[in-house]
Amino acid sequence: MKYPIGIQNFGEVRRNGYAYVDKTALLYKLVSEGKYYFLSRPRRFGKSLFLSTLESYFCGEKELFDGLAVSELEHDWKSYPILHLDLNTEKKVYVSWLRPMVLHRMNVIKS
Repeated sequence: MKYPIGIQNFGEVRRNGYAYVDKTALLYKLVSEGKYYFLSRPRRFGKSLFLSTLESYFCGEKELFDGLAVSELEHDWKSYPILHLDLNTEKKVYVSWLRPMVLHRMNVIKS
């Protein structure tokens, strides 16, 4: 069994056969019943992998969820545009950078 040490990409975990603890039933509950959430966990606690899982879900990547709980719960598998901002790559984040970054990403999504 391979463990996904340091891997934060859900697609990579699933495609390469890494061990994965299925929490997708909770993901489905969060998506179908919730409105706003604040995700706060300690460092190295799986936040990035969880967000990658959400991204794959909202992109409609059904094949990545084969054999997981959400594959039995979800029936529509719609695809939505995703605005993914990874601020982990920057040591400092300035508000003046965010507006152009968001506008650029939104233009990429529109095209």
